Order: sequence, then C-alpha cells, then structure tokens
Amino acid sequence: MNPLQLREDEIGRKLAEAEMSGELRAAEGYGKPMKEDAGWEQTPDEFRMGFKILKNAGVVPPEVELFHERAKLRAELETCVTEEDRTAVRLRLSELEQKISLRLEALRSRGSL
Repeated sequence: MNPLQLREDEIGRKLAEAEMSGELRAAEGYGKPMKEDAGWEQTPDEFRMGFKILKNAGVVPPEVELFHERAKLRAELETCVTEEDRTAVRLRLSELEQKISLRLEALRSRGSL
C-alpha cells in the first residue's frame, strides 16, 4: 500500500476518533471560519493551510527557522575575537546561505514563490 495513503488513513482515523469522543467539537473555532492571521494574505495560497497548522502547533516553518539561524550566525560573527573563529562562522554562514538559496529556488521552480 502507498505510504501516503497509509498516512491519510491514519489521519482519517484520528479525526474520526476525535469527533466521536467530542474532542473535535471542543476545539476552539470548531465550526467557525478560520481567523486570518497576520501575513495570511502575503502567504502563497499553497502554503497557507500548512503554515496555519504549523503555527497552531507552535512550530516555526523550516524556511523561517533558517532565517533565524542566519541572523544568529551574523550576530555571532560580530562577536568573534580571533580570525580562526571568524573563518569558521563565515563558513557556516556561507553553507547556510547556500541552503536557503537552494530551498527558495526549489519553491520558485514549483511556482510557489
């Protein structure tokens, strides 16, 4: 059987269990239109639901996490004392920049950005 189908079946079972137990009806916003969060309109349509689920779960989207990591490395670079430390941080920053570029390019090539 297709692994994706297995996952969808599992999700369906969990939703059915939550509905039967009343847990689903007790959820905030059950049966109401979704509230639009800040940035909803700026988010590409194909990412909206996924990002909403991640946000509700308290999880940062992977791309945003990469940008946070980049900011930390840039701040770390400013505090480096030795040239050896600066070189090591620059290398990590360069690798991260490449990872970000590849990820964004993949999104663009799929027409997602």
